[in-house]
Amino acid sequence: MVGVVGGAKPALPPADSPDVTPVAAPVGTLPAGAPSGVAVPEPGPAEYGPPPALLEPVPERVPETVADAGGRRWAELVVTESWRQTQEARERAAEERRVTLALREAILPEPGASIELPYARIAVRYVPAGRESSLGGDWYDAAPLPDGRMFLAVGDVSGHGLPAIAEMAQLRHALLGLSMTGASPGMLLSWLNALVLTRLDDTTATAVCGHFDPASRLFTWAQAGHPAPILVRRGGVRQLGAPRGVVLGATSSLPYGVADVRLEPGDLLLMFTDGLVERRSRDIGAGVSLVMRAAASTGATGADLDASLDRLLEAIGGPNPEDDTCLLAVAVTGDGPRTA
Repeated sequence: MVGVVGGAKPALPPADSPDVTPVAAPVGTLPAGAPSGVAVPEPGPAEYGPPPALLEPVPERVPETVADAGGRRWAELVVTESWRQTQEARERAAEERRVTLALREAILPEPGASIELPYARIAVRYVPAGRESSLGGDWYDAAPLPDGRMFLAVGDVSGHGLPAIAEMAQLRHALLGLSMTGASPGMLLSWLNALVLTRLDDTTATAVCGHFDPASRLFTWAQAGHPAPILVRRGGVRQLGAPRGVVLGATSSLPYGVADVRLEPGDLLLMFTDGLVERRSRDIGAGVSLVMRAAASTGATGADLDASLDRLLEAIGGPNPEDDTCLLAVAVTGDGPRTA
């Protein structure tokens, strides 16, 4: 825009003419004292600065929109619901563990009580898994038979929790009842295997069982996919050679063999479940070796049997967090009568 003086409109000079003098004045006006006929160009942004709106301070927090508020509320609801479900799961797990422990205590004999025989002493240690979800179907038995022998057994049903405990109860009670027939340990396991195959679908279990004659000190035994007993004698330790025998519930076509060993005064026989020797951080072979070394160092005879078992469990690292541990021990205490 150009300001003029007089009635005639003069021609505009070139933009680079020395007669054109830019001034900082409102558009269409001339500064005081300006000569007539001088064009006044429009001011640029540098002369007036940015628009007033750009000079206002930016707020520190943009006001929350309805969508933002809804999203935040939804996230809070998700967190609250997740926490509630976690608490309920913990409560259910604690209740299931309480029921499982109560059921197992009702099924199994008292593990802390020792059994005194004329020429031997029997003791049991049962240690539940360290984790609530790992309580399993381990079991044991030590019962007198009508002919004076002792029936000894330990076993382990696959799985954890109440289903495993329920199946363990069936197998333990069935085997104890069958043992009253006086049949050989191999035949007892064959009958028990038939029960698993016909009545307990999708179930497998391991077991070792035998007859101990206190008078002759003969231990006759069989196993079904289970770790063989360990024998401690005069400071030496060895694992007994296992007769043939497959896991219960695997097949009906293979028989169960029988083996025997005659114990001597001062001997210690250990029957156990795999929770004693197996850990997530080591294989079962390394665990057996560790137990054998611990058994040799702790020793056990007669009245010292309970303390020896406690020392052995402590020496191998205490309770297994992943599985129950069952340990049944027979300590031969004297020279009593012995038959051929």
